[in-house]
Amino acid sequence: MNRPEHIQNAARIELALRGRVLYGNDFTDEEITAWFEDEREGYYELYGDKNASDVSKPEYCYAEVADEHGFRWLPDRDFSSVLGIGSADGTELRPLLSRSDTVTILEPSDGFSQTSLDGKPVTYVKPASNGIMPFDADSFDIIVCFHTLHHIPNVSTVLSEMYRVLKPGGYVLLREPTHSMGDWRHPRRGLTKNERGIPPAIFRNIIEEAGYRVVREARCGFSLFSRLPHINQRPPWTYRWVIRLDALVCRLPIWPRHYHATHIWQKIRPISIAFVLQKPAI
Repeated sequence: MNRPEHIQNAARIELALRGRVLYGNDFTDEEITAWFEDEREGYYELYGDKNASDVSKPEYCYAEVADEHGFRWLPDRDFSSVLGIGSADGTELRPLLSRSDTVTILEPSDGFSQTSLDGKPVTYVKPASNGIMPFDADSFDIIVCFHTLHHIPNVSTVLSEMYRVLKPGGYVLLREPTHSMGDWRHPRRGLTKNERGIPPAIFRNIIEEAGYRVVREARCGFSLFSRLPHINQRPPWTYRWVIRLDALVCRLPIWPRHYHATHIWQKIRPISIAFVLQKPAI
């Protein structure tokens, strides 16, 4: 006899909170569509710049993090075609603008859309809820996806699609939270309805199954550092010395590894992971 749907879902959430499965990754088409609609404008409603088309806006506050754990590991060559996944106003792509010809951003929110970034034309494309991307295979030299996958239910599908549209020899830069971000069954301050982190072991398995070569993997975002006060009126993550110290601390093998922390001591740990991936050349 089949168990009632609400019991099945409760069991699925319990496994997910234990970090045994990735919640949302096995959803039905109907569940994925509902999730997608919840998240479509969620981030923009929380943090969106109402003047997103104003190129004079402040720099991307995680630029130093992106450089330390992403851009500086790329080879010194041009990346003609760039794809940003959930890149909002595109500022996180600035390090690639001088060595690219085309920039495409796959972004659900209408609020972030603009026609150019620092004079470089930008093409915005709406994603499909099922994760299938409207691009030909082998279309992009590099894909940047920072803190986007944890807003998406079907992570395996999206990472496989990223692999499909990436050119052989191309690169993917990823950075995602790896903790539960709280119990998503209840409203959480400063978070959208469905976002949750990706357990590291599951993340690695999805990456391996998609076919990527891991160039670099690093834990980052030590939880206590995120609570540091602003330094000289700037967020702590804008300082290179903070990023380097964070990288050093996160490498220590002593921190708790609970996905869903329920005690204070369990919450003292690295809470993100960054990957530099490559699609093997033919």
